[in-house]
Amino acid sequence: MKRFVEGMDRGQSTLFPECLEDWIDENNPVRVIDVFVDELDLGELGFDGVAREATGRPSYHPSILLKLYISTSFSSAEVFYTFAISSLLAFLPKSNPALLAKHLSVLGVTATDLSALEGQMSKNEWLGAAERLVFEAFRSCAQFVSPFSINNPDGWRYWLIHFANNYRARQEYNNVLHQNSSMQAHFGRSGLNMLAFDPAHDEGNLYLFDVSGRKRAKEQLLDDIPRLVTEFGDAVGINQFYSSIYNMTPAHMDDIHAAMIENPDLEIVTEAGGGRRRHHTIRPDDTLRMKKQRTMFPLFLSSSKDQ
Repeated sequence: MKRFVEGMDRGQSTLFPECLEDWIDENNPVRVIDVFVDELDLGELGFDGVAREATGRPSYHPSILLKLYISTSFSSAEVFYTFAISSLLAFLPKSNPALLAKHLSVLGVTATDLSALEGQMSKNEWLGAAERLVFEAFRSCAQFVSPFSINNPDGWRYWLIHFANNYRARQEYNNVLHQNSSMQAHFGRSGLNMLAFDPAHDEGNLYLFDVSGRKRAKEQLLDDIPRLVTEFGDAVGINQFYSSIYNMTPAHMDDIHAAMIENPDLEIVTEAGGGRRRHHTIRPDDTLRMKKQRTMFPLFLSSSKDQ
């Protein structure tokens, strides 16, 4: 498939997982989709771009895009996609130049002079801008999209992103990233609203899913969670809360639960009306709500704090 953009060999060993095949069960429907699409004659079916172009930058083969579209239509499907950021940068000037210009402007780079990025790809600010670019470019592919870069301080050039249509899949993926800390990287906020980082006004942090990152995340979660609860009218079901946050946070599930329990203005109520006291006992059918008697917790500070 020369003259097309090619992904990594799924059997190629990497730092984590050992290879992508390790994460794909034998009975995963993705394997059926893989075989099914490979057997189709996409040219006969009217797909454009099947024939290789002799010149120009390699494009994505329609079979890859079709596999991604079919896979993400399953509610339980998860897709892992690896690519070089240069491929996306080459694709966007024609497909969405406004999006590209928007995220490059904070770096002082124009969409017509992408060569200027080469000297900035080792900077954390580039990682933050690229994450937002990746997220917005792919967010329509699935309900939950992780925009985190493969960790390489010498230059944030390669991405492994995770697509899922169920918050539980994204929740577990966040946990896996923490079990394999320093394999992927995020720059910005580490609580909720992880991509709400403006390099012109805010001080972001490099989050490597390690112990120090988790400590910082928990501090932000203590502020962020009650603010979000008030947007639901002072109470929200845990299941709904999860669905609303897992495209917004890199945090580990245990840190989110601990912040709920430790915040003096929040309480977890069971279906039977009882209260939760330990973070590991929280269930999706519980309710998270503000206490009637509140402390001087800074709920009404500007939402721009730490953003």
